[in-house]
Amino acid sequence: MTRTVSPLLPMEYSQEVAAAKARNAPIVALESTIITHGMPYPGNLEMARSVEAIIRAEGAIPATIAVVNGVLKIGLENAELEALSKTEGAMKLSRADLAFAIAERRTGATTVAATMIAAARAGIRVFATGGIGGVHRKAEESFDISADLDELARTSVIVVCAGAKAILDIPKTLEVLETRGVPVVTYDSAKFPAFWSRDSGLPSPLTLNSPAAIANFQLVRDQLGVDGGMLIANPVPEENEIPREEMEIYINRALDNAERDEIIGKEVTPYLLDTLFRLTDGRSLATNIALVENNARLAAEIAVALAD
Repeated sequence: MTRTVSPLLPMEYSQEVAAAKARNAPIVALESTIITHGMPYPGNLEMARSVEAIIRAEGAIPATIAVVNGVLKIGLENAELEALSKTEGAMKLSRADLAFAIAERRTGATTVAATMIAAARAGIRVFATGGIGGVHRKAEESFDISADLDELARTSVIVVCAGAKAILDIPKTLEVLETRGVPVVTYDSAKFPAFWSRDSGLPSPLTLNSPAAIANFQLVRDQLGVDGGMLIANPVPEENEIPREEMEIYINRALDNAERDEIIGKEVTPYLLDTLFRLTDGRSLATNIALVENNARLAAEIAVALAD
């Protein structure tokens, strides 16, 4: 049985997350769009369970976040996770429509921005994802910039990712993050990663080499009263990466296809990811899973360090 947090806001903790909060145990938030929009069943369920298991193995508790029939779920029971993995037509929720889905009793999966909002509301300070959204290529024409960037500037959650998705304009994304005052820290590397690749060709604004150092950085930010999130870029393991030069060839083909098919808005990213899966004969998805698991492991270590 889950525990309702508020009689006004329909928000519930899973049994495991409620117990973790009661004893002040470290918790790591997880998004759910990778489950509903990232890959098909049953691979999505296997991936979700694997990521949760990695977090538990590192001494933290996973909290996969989603909206189910208008209830904001902070952690999913096994049956709920399986049901979500089979759900078709789930909304893709960001800051603009998270409340809409709750108010209209819809089912939706949370993006980075929506997961950050929910995690902060639940008192969870660390969040693991694959890659953040950012400034899309040709944004000067489309004005397509992800809500993730503004959320990082305003919501105090540490976001562990493998960098911005490589389908984006990474230099412009980093520039916006700098303008918004978001610390961008690459873990154990001086090079900022590019999702499937360990090196985007850009230097990292900041570098830290241990979870304890990241936790200490956040502690000092708290002491200074600095609001907003922190972005931790965690390069994909070397054995799983696809080199940047190779990925750029596939990405440019995928972008051409998206323009030809007039794909816009929230449909752009899933379209590109699906196209890249086909162009790389499935390698992009295998790397995606590896980097999500790698990020979950680091996020759990950071959450444990924060709790200590």
